[in-house]
Parts: sequence; structure tokens; C-alpha cells
Amino acid sequence: MSAEVQSPKSKVQSQTREAPPAGQMELPAGPSEQPIPNELVEQPDFAVPRELVAEIDEVITHYPKKRSASLMLLHAVQEHFGYISRQAVEWIASKLELQPINIYELVTFYPMFHQKPTGTHHLRVCRTLSCALGGSYKLHAHLCKKLGLDPHAHGAQTTEDGEFTVEFVECLASCGTAPVMMCNDKFFEGVSEMKADEILRTCAGAAE
Repeated sequence: MSAEVQSPKSKVQSQTREAPPAGQMELPAGPSEQPIPNELVEQPDFAVPRELVAEIDEVITHYPKKRSASLMLLHAVQEHFGYISRQAVEWIASKLELQPINIYELVTFYPMFHQKPTGTHHLRVCRTLSCALGGSYKLHAHLCKKLGLDPHAHGAQTTEDGEFTVEFVECLASCGTAPVMMCNDKFFEGVSEMKADEILRTCAGAAE
């Protein structure tokens, strides 16, 4: 029975072959390693107010790992600015000690995050099964027609004057009163075309 003996010299050579280059070991994780693959809207004047920074810092303390607060920070930033810009992604990533790609993948995965500014009145129409059967696709088409938008276009659309944004969203948790929609934070159930017209008129009146 023979045992394979490795000389000290061969051990050193083996370790040298297996070890990554010293430069790679010392390279810190940072935005330059994994850049954002697609361009987001630029926001040159992006600046998070002191009050929001304090709120975000407090939110982060509720999570065992900073990364776990990613979605909450995205919601907080979007609530303040109305959308998520490239600068916002980089700021959040830095705050959580992540790379921008880690935040960017969340922004592009979840439809509730907006990659460009939305209108003053944000109309969200539920498109999941109960609402689809209840007429949400007709409701969406009606809203688009009234506002001069394309009912077949993918994603959110905003009118030229910046007053209205219309988009489909997933379940709004009121399946028994389909079709349902939201205008900003207001919730509407059993929305017919006539009721949709009333909502638009109310929004337009509020803007005057």
C-alpha cells in the first residue's frame, strides 16, 4: 500500500495555481463591477432630503441585513420623487452596500416601480382573472381612448400634458367587486365606463 506524498515545493505551486490573482482578491465590490445593463431616466438634480434620509436610516434598522430593506427603500424613494431614476438606483445601492445591478433588477422585475415620471393622476386598472372577466380590458381600452392613448401599447402610458398615466396592474385585492381601479391612492370598485368618465372629470376638475 503506497501513500502519495507531496513535497512542500509542489504544495506551494498547487496553492499558487489555485489562488486568484492578488489584484482580484483586493478589488472591493463596487458599481464598476456590475454596471446597470440598460439606461434608466437621468435625474441630474437628484438629492434625497435630510428628512427622508433619516426615515430610510430608521427603516434599515428593522432588518437583520441591509439588503433586506431594498424594496422598502425603493418604495420610499419612489413615493418622494414619483419614479426611480439611475441616480436613485445608485444611491440606494450605496446606502445598502450593494451594487447598482442588485437594485436595478428589482426595479425592472416589479411593475409597481416606475422607471420614468408618471402623470399627476395615475390610473391603475386591475387585469387579473376576476377583473378581466368583469371587464377590466374594456375599461382600460375606454380610458386610453378617452385620453388619446394606445390601448394595445405595453406598459404605462402618459398623456402629452403629463396629467394622466394609465397602466394595467396585478390584483388589487377586491375580486368580488370587479372591475376595480385606482387613481393615485383612491380605490374604485365596480367601475363601468360611465363611472370611469366621472373619475376622469373629477381628476380634471381637481387639476384646474
